[in-house]
Amino acid sequence: MAELSLPLSPSWEFQLPLAPADLLRSAGSSQYVVQEVLPLNQLPGQLAAFQAVFRKQGALSILQHFDSLYSILHHFRSVDAVIKEEALELMVKVLSSHSNNLTSVLDNPDLISSLRALHLNALRMNCYVLVRLVEAFEAETGKNSLVGLDSKRKSKKSQAKGFLWEEERQPVIQLLTQLLQLDLHRLWSGLVVEEEFISLVTGCCYRILENPSLGHQKHRPTREAIIHLLGVALLRYNHMLSATLKVTQMLQHFEHVAPVFVEAVSVWIKDYGMKSIVGELLREIGQKCPQELARDTSGAKGYTAFLAELAEQTPAIVLANMSVLLHHLDGESYGMRNAILAAMTEALLQVLNGEQLEETARNTRDQFLDTLQAHTCDVHGLVRSRVLQLFTRIVQQKALPLTRFHGVVCLAVSRLQDKSVTVVKNAIQLLAAFLSNNPFSCKLSCTDLTEHLEKEKEKLQELRNKYNAKTVVVISPEEEWEAMQPELEATLKGWLCSQQQVEEEKDKLEIRDSEQLSASIVQRLKKSNYKDAIQLAHEGVCRFKEVEPFASSGSQADGGREDLMLNLLRTLYIGSEAEGATEESAEASNPEGNKQVLVEAELPPELTKQEMLVQYLQDAYNFSAKITEALSIVSRMMYESSVSVVQEAIEFFVIVSQFGVPQAVLGVRRMLPLIWSKEPGIRDAVLDAYRRLYLNPSGDSGRTRAQSLVQSLSLLMVDASLGTIQCLGEIISEFVQKDEIKPAVVQLLWERFTEKSQCSVLERHVSVMLLGMMAQGKPEIVGSNLDVLVKVGLDERVHEDYRLAQEVCHAISKIANGQKSGLGKNSAPFRLPQSHLLFEHLSEAISVGFASSNTHWIPFAETAVALIYQLAEGPEEICGQILQRCSQQALERFQEAEEVESEPGSSNGVAEGSSTIESVVLTHLVSLAGDVALQQLVHLELSISTELRRHRVLGEEQQAKEHAASNTQAQSDKSTGNETTMEEDLGLVGASAEDTEAELIRTICETELLDGKQLLSAFVPLVLKICNNPGLYSDPALSAAAALALGKFCMISAEFCDTHLRLFFTMMEKSTLSSVRANLMIAAGDLAIRFPNLVEPWTPHLYARLRDPCQHVRQTAALVMTHLILKDMVKVKGQVSEMATLLIDPEEEIVGLARNFFTELSGKDNAVYNLLPDIISRLSDPDSGIEEQPFRTIMRQLFFFITKDKQTESLVEKLCQRFRTARTERQHHDLAYCLTLLPPTERGLRKMQDNFDCFADKLQDTAVYNCFLAVLGRLRRVGTKPEMKVLIEEFEHKLRVCHNRGLDSSTDAARESLCPEGSNTPVLQPAKKVAASSRRRRQPLRAANRESDSSSFITPESRPRRKASRPKMSIVFSSDEENSPEEGEKSVLHVSEHLGWSTLDDPLFEREFCAELNEEETPSKTTPISRASARRAKK
Repeated sequence: MAELSLPLSPSWEFQLPLAPADLLRSAGSSQYVVQEVLPLNQLPGQLAAFQAVFRKQGALSILQHFDSLYSILHHFRSVDAVIKEEALELMVKVLSSHSNNLTSVLDNPDLISSLRALHLNALRMNCYVLVRLVEAFEAETGKNSLVGLDSKRKSKKSQAKGFLWEEERQPVIQLLTQLLQLDLHRLWSGLVVEEEFISLVTGCCYRILENPSLGHQKHRPTREAIIHLLGVALLRYNHMLSATLKVTQMLQHFEHVAPVFVEAVSVWIKDYGMKSIVGELLREIGQKCPQELARDTSGAKGYTAFLAELAEQTPAIVLANMSVLLHHLDGESYGMRNAILAAMTEALLQVLNGEQLEETARNTRDQFLDTLQAHTCDVHGLVRSRVLQLFTRIVQQKALPLTRFHGVVCLAVSRLQDKSVTVVKNAIQLLAAFLSNNPFSCKLSCTDLTEHLEKEKEKLQELRNKYNAKTVVVISPEEEWEAMQPELEATLKGWLCSQQQVEEEKDKLEIRDSEQLSASIVQRLKKSNYKDAIQLAHEGVCRFKEVEPFASSGSQADGGREDLMLNLLRTLYIGSEAEGATEESAEASNPEGNKQVLVEAELPPELTKQEMLVQYLQDAYNFSAKITEALSIVSRMMYESSVSVVQEAIEFFVIVSQFGVPQAVLGVRRMLPLIWSKEPGIRDAVLDAYRRLYLNPSGDSGRTRAQSLVQSLSLLMVDASLGTIQCLGEIISEFVQKDEIKPAVVQLLWERFTEKSQCSVLERHVSVMLLGMMAQGKPEIVGSNLDVLVKVGLDERVHEDYRLAQEVCHAISKIANGQKSGLGKNSAPFRLPQSHLLFEHLSEAISVGFASSNTHWIPFAETAVALIYQLAEGPEEICGQILQRCSQQALERFQEAEEVESEPGSSNGVAEGSSTIESVVLTHLVSLAGDVALQQLVHLELSISTELRRHRVLGEEQQAKEHAASNTQAQSDKSTGNETTMEEDLGLVGASAEDTEAELIRTICETELLDGKQLLSAFVPLVLKICNNPGLYSDPALSAAAALALGKFCMISAEFCDTHLRLFFTMMEKSTLSSVRANLMIAAGDLAIRFPNLVEPWTPHLYARLRDPCQHVRQTAALVMTHLILKDMVKVKGQVSEMATLLIDPEEEIVGLARNFFTELSGKDNAVYNLLPDIISRLSDPDSGIEEQPFRTIMRQLFFFITKDKQTESLVEKLCQRFRTARTERQHHDLAYCLTLLPPTERGLRKMQDNFDCFADKLQDTAVYNCFLAVLGRLRRVGTKPEMKVLIEEFEHKLRVCHNRGLDSSTDAARESLCPEGSNTPVLQPAKKVAASSRRRRQPLRAANRESDSSSFITPESRPRRKASRPKMSIVFSSDEENSPEEGEKSVLHVSEHLGWSTLDDPLFEREFCAELNEEETPSKTTPISRASARRAKK
């Protein structure tokens, strides 16, 4: 029991240690020291003893049992969980009891020192133990969360008791807060509570805040308890400095605490009035070194998040302390710049907003806006992007002054060309925000605004003229003197300090009398030339001492000279003004002639309002002009690789369209092809854009809205291309399938088509086209009104408008497409009987217009024939009848023409007319025959083949049913079943049947379609005759139709194609008509897919069209070759260099096609890398006709696709080795330049060093040397490793030595040759230039396409080969050497410049001149191209 008798005044004092181990060491006789750290087995008993003593003595019992609790802390990791939890629970009770006892103790005014010391020691001990327990539990929880431990690791007893530390934290923090709210200063004799004690209590709070999970919503009560504890410490215990340092330190090391401390600061300001904490925190952050923040990115992230959120919560207080942060705007940390700019924005939005700002606030607002505008050109893309986002917020909240609109819009437009995708996206968003929140008008058409602005300017001028004669107030001379006096005094003081200069310059003006001098002084004062006026006044005082007002200018002290000069100048100025007052008042009415300062009288309200209106319209016009400028830039971004940029561009055009900008239609059209995008986000954006633009028209009734919708779509289709119409059809079909187009719209379209509603011819066409697009989504729209379409669109007036009839056929064709998708796999195809009204009308329409010269007949006939083959039963019979009727008409026309020509009185005019009719009829006949031939082929390979397969499948299913129903012998069934199963497993049954069907179709095409017994064969001689005799049949339309028909006939039979390929490619090579060459190029693309082995030897002729002089032919060839190459239908060896030359084509559209080709090609493994050596080899050849600068332009674009390190390394080695075989200066330059385009890598540098001997002797050429120096410059920028730097220095030294050695050798050689007699004058001999002939431009098809009056149209003989002793110099890559030389020796057409077409006008020529290539010029070597069978393709 002696242990329970506590002394009132202990002989020791408990000092809070810096570290727990300090309590084990004595620092003095009066300091408490832990006597013994108890072992683990004694801790449960000692804890129970302490608990028993606490029940009797209360909180002061800690004075005797502190060592037991210290031992628990010392062994915390090893102590059983139950003991730890009991210790925590006990200490909470102890401190709670002590807090309650302290309330009465501290209220006692007669507190004795011994009792105070007793409670102070107990308080320190209790708080120390509890706080250390809290920190220990928090550390243990954090460790468990890091290693993935959970509550399952706890003991069963703990789980049974339900102890969870996250739930125990809040009561402990609240207990400590309650304790701090007491007047603890009395325990320290009324002095300041020691900092160690406050740091002890608050330290556990900061320790808990380090836990990332504390920011979660479920821990909000704990978070708020900690915030209030720290708030009490700040308010009552002077914790400001420590809190500032601790908060900034934690922001630097823990990113998650930023929002927590923002919340804390807001509470401290609101509940505790601690506004000064914001200034302290901002000052502490502002004192951070910008260079350190740039290096410590994690610390900068914490500061930036804190600043941005704090400014959002307390913008006014942050604004008051903004000056301490501004220097970070010039620092290297882009995050800090973003945070400060965001804080400025919050101040602009919440504090510096409105028109009633004071002058100081307005100046601050303008400074912030200037800073934001300046940082739109920041060096870091993220800062530029952030500033644009901030401006978007400012504009959306209408906080941007109107005077700033134009400047910010200009900045946004300039950022559209930024290299950063994020900046571009945010610039588009800003422009969209400007449009949505513009204060000008809902319609921003520049044309309308210009007209309105001009009218209002005229009104303003009239008002100004009207009020121009009103009285004006003249500023008095005294007021003018007072205005200029301050500046004049400053100038006079400076002049008096430099009197010597006056003495040197006083003779500059020749002065005759005092009046002249006075006038000169006054004139200079009016021009604000005060220094010269003072000098002249001083000169007057010196020369005219007896003349007023220069008199009485005797010797004055320096102190009075200033007043003397001022009085003199005042007298001169005011006196001269007073004398001329009357004259100047008279001149005041002439604003151009006087220089007197006038102040207009107060303007009338009418004039003021008009000026404001004109300024408003001018601002609106400037804004609209800038938006229009942005349209062209944004429209080009719709095909960027970034999905987000494309989506923002689409959204921008939607907003622009809603504001009535006329140029927006171009962007709305340009986004149409994006409907085929593989990115779902882009496709959905396009659909949503058209939904917002067209499916929500304004109007009171459904009829009005339908008219508005149809009118908008009609405007979109005006002058639209075929591709645009196809894209729009896809969009409309999507809307129809989702029932987003109302029935009223369909009804209105039918009314316009049937002319029940008045409309123009163009609107009627558009109505049919829109109906066809809707039928693509719902075929019943057309199918239910088929008779209406036929009777109205294909009636007896069809010959008046074949374009309408063609659109009707397109609309009807959607029925067949819809039926195909709706029917099952084994369902019979949808067909109409031959007697259907549709086919009668189509046959009649084709026959009626056959002999007419209507240019729309041919496309209509092609569409009609295709429709017949799609929908008719037995279409070949219908088309055969049509061909017979048209052939009969053609024969009748020829007979009539012959009769007219045979008449003796027929004139030349009649003969010419009959010749024209003959050409039209032949053109229509040949075109119709080609259409029927092609559709017959399609019908056989698709419809007939599908029908054969359907019948076979139905038969097999029927046999299977019969086999299952039959009841034969078990053994027979078993054996048969096994055999069938084996055949089915091997896939032989269906595969052999499919092959048989395919062989049947092929046999029909090869042997029957063009057989002499068939109708189509009758037109083959006619087509061949027209193609073989271009001089006799010189009509361009006829030649184009015959060429196209030849291509279609070649599609039918491989034998026919092989026989006439020579004629086909001869016409493609030599025809003077670009339409013929373009048509044949398209046909050649189809032939290359159908018969690849036959067309492969003629591949060089396909590539030759890429150099055609006609832009349309080159563009067509680029499209065809792109398709063939990407589909792997032609070889792409060296000839692909012809595609590369299109990158420098003068036509921008062709350049775009070439770029798209190589972009697509780059997605196929290493395709560009594999082809690049061949391209370099051919284009660097002097005979290629590519100049050096165009070559570099091509290479820059191609090397963009070389991104892999292995590709770079291999190309470096190949290019270096090619220096050995290159023989011309130009080739050396090209190879060296290509090395500069490769990405700089360490392996690439090592390859150059390994192959240094290959190009060492070429370094004497300055151009080559400079290229290698450029490579080194790029390597230095990326080479940060020490080894890399050593390699670079070594390589540079070798380059310099070889270059200087080459210059020295050149100098010696020049000296020996030019100075044989010992002259000491060194002369450098320039390197030889490439011959002019090697630099000539490309000469594509000069004579063959320009001279129409040449000799016969026959293929010239081959040019003799050059002697082997003079081979053509060219760069040969290893990829070239891998191929056998025989593969590259294919015959090529050689077109002589002096040959061309034969006129065949002489009647003596009775034989037909053949235009085909000679037999020996026909490519004989073929490379088979394997084609997968239908069976393999299916698999």
